Amino acid sequence: MSRTCTHLDQINDVDPSGTGCVECLAAGKHNWVHLRVCQECGHVACCDNSPGKHATAHNHTTTHPIIRSYEPGEDWYYCYPDDLMFELEGAPPAPSHP
Repeated sequence: MSRTCTHLDQINDVDPSGTGCVECLAAGKHNWVHLRVCQECGHVACCDNSPGKHATAHNHTTTHPIIRSYEPGEDWYYCYPDDLMFELEGAPPAPSHP
């Protein structure tokens, strides 16, 4: 049985908040591994392989459910509450940081 994300209605047309992890940059650090964009508000944060794990922290603070990869060539989404990685057919091209 295939699972589907139950939070698709919370994906917004967002502009990324910047070109790097907001929290890391505020702390003067640039040591993130990969970046993610919150699909509810556009907050850019680092992944769980990064020291700060700020994307997950953003989810815990805001309960915004879905992030999208902010990496060149990646077009996937992840839903925290459903613990599900997925792609959306017909989705606009994924943004990527410079």
